[in-house]
Amino acid sequence: MTRRRRRHRSTAKRRFAIVLGLCLIVAGAYITVTQVLPNPLHEKPDWKGLDKPIFVKGKLLDQSAAGSGEQLKLPLPVLQEAVDPNIRYEKGTQSLILTTPVQVMHLQTGETEARLNNKQVQLRFAPEEKNSLLYMPVQPLKELYGIAVHEDSDTGAVLLMKAGDTIQMGKVNGAADSKTSLRKGPSKHEPILADMPGGTSIRVWETDESWYFVQMDNGYAGYVPKSKVTLGEKKTVDAVPQQPTQAERSWKGKPVNLAWEAVYQKKPDPSVIDKLSGVNVVSPTWFSIIDGEGNVRSNADTAYVMKAHARGMEVWGLLNNSFDPDLTTSAMATYETRLNTINQTLQFAKMYHLDGINLDFENVKTKDGENVSQFVRELKPLARAAGLIVSVDVTPKSGSEMWSRFLDRRSLGETADFIVLMAYDEHWAASPKAGSVSSLPWSEAAVRKILEEDAVPSEKLILAVPLYTRIWSEELKDGKTKVSSKAVGMKTVNDILTEKKLKPKYLEDVKQNYVEYTEDGVLKKIWIEDKTSLKERVKLAKELNLGGVAAWTRSFGTEEAWNVLKDISS
Repeated sequence: MTRRRRRHRSTAKRRFAIVLGLCLIVAGAYITVTQVLPNPLHEKPDWKGLDKPIFVKGKLLDQSAAGSGEQLKLPLPVLQEAVDPNIRYEKGTQSLILTTPVQVMHLQTGETEARLNNKQVQLRFAPEEKNSLLYMPVQPLKELYGIAVHEDSDTGAVLLMKAGDTIQMGKVNGAADSKTSLRKGPSKHEPILADMPGGTSIRVWETDESWYFVQMDNGYAGYVPKSKVTLGEKKTVDAVPQQPTQAERSWKGKPVNLAWEAVYQKKPDPSVIDKLSGVNVVSPTWFSIIDGEGNVRSNADTAYVMKAHARGMEVWGLLNNSFDPDLTTSAMATYETRLNTINQTLQFAKMYHLDGINLDFENVKTKDGENVSQFVRELKPLARAAGLIVSVDVTPKSGSEMWSRFLDRRSLGETADFIVLMAYDEHWAASPKAGSVSSLPWSEAAVRKILEEDAVPSEKLILAVPLYTRIWSEELKDGKTKVSSKAVGMKTVNDILTEKKLKPKYLEDVKQNYVEYTEDGVLKKIWIEDKTSLKERVKLAKELNLGGVAAWTRSFGTEEAWNVLKDISS
């Protein structure tokens, strides 16, 4: 029995050794095939079989093109993703609106007639809707955006390139009868997508340590070792030529010193302009949108413009939305109503020889913010063609639904010549707490937020400062302190200080002078706007290399204010 057991154990050990050896051989073979030898397997690209696939920098996009040659059309989602996210489609009127810094084009589905910068043009092919997708003919896209397209006749692949793109060209090494594998990933163990003959032209889209991500003319894109490629020239897709804007010609390196002229029922005497020492722009509040159709009312005055021009000042007429949210909703809703406002505003600008338009839209529903940005995009090319500056007033960033959140400051900063930050009303008329209209730390924080969070270039940002303050009243009633306020100009405050023989105290935290006194049993508090506070803001604007300063409003100012603000140019 003992010998039999020994023989059985010996046999089992031999079998185990044989199985183990076979396993090691198999494992070794697997490792050799998968880790040492190149993968010989071929695989079709995931787009093979698609009709007119579109690629950007070698990456396949979700939608395909339609047509071919001169009749090639690109789907709207692709254009919004790869060319311009601001291409707009208004389904109600089947309107397509394309905007660039110099042109605005309006097209309609199924129509070959279009409007370019408000002039009728004829398209060879119309936009069309297929399978619930809107397709845009490629020719006007080339003219407006400068895009380049390569279309392969064999595979139907469409390679889309943007104006300004720089493309590294290359060729596959080797003789024409040699083959280089184009692989799915940056490894020789990845499957092969195509065998590229020597001399094949390729576009090199990406590079890492030892591999290139490349694409052939037929759309096949994948990875190839760097050693298999010879780099050639770099080709740059030409940008659409643009002349300098009026702002670039007139204001480059020159700070704006703007004074708003609040115009209500009575026209101001043009002679007031003579007192504005150092001011180089006046902006009268002359124009208002008055209804949902976008019609504009004018209170403009030729004599005022002539006086300003005689003093070497530019005139930027202010257009507001009447601060009416429902009116704004309607007037900004469609291309037609926005264009009505734009056309009337430009007609007034021409009639009164204005140099610019200042936009002041306030009390706007958040949902209408996108339409306001679109309005500015549509206005800018037409204003530019007329030689007009476009500036847009914005509030400091806050959670306020109607006064701040609707403003897309990044978009506005990309479009407009200037963004004017109305850095006041830190404590507003009905504030439950008395305080400064615009303390320096609050103003600086508001400026920095827009520069840093919204990427508005500093030379485009104008700091608007208040020439008014509030006289705060604090009265104890029924055990509670009731707070109210009244806005007054600089002269009124000076008169109060003189009359009551008050000596202001400098507050280091807000960088302002402050005074308080009692009148008829009511405590009065004033955070004073004077040369001290204005000097601090001019200093801030210069330190941050801002585009200048603006002052609200001329009637609140004194000679002292203009003498301080003109230091922005020193």
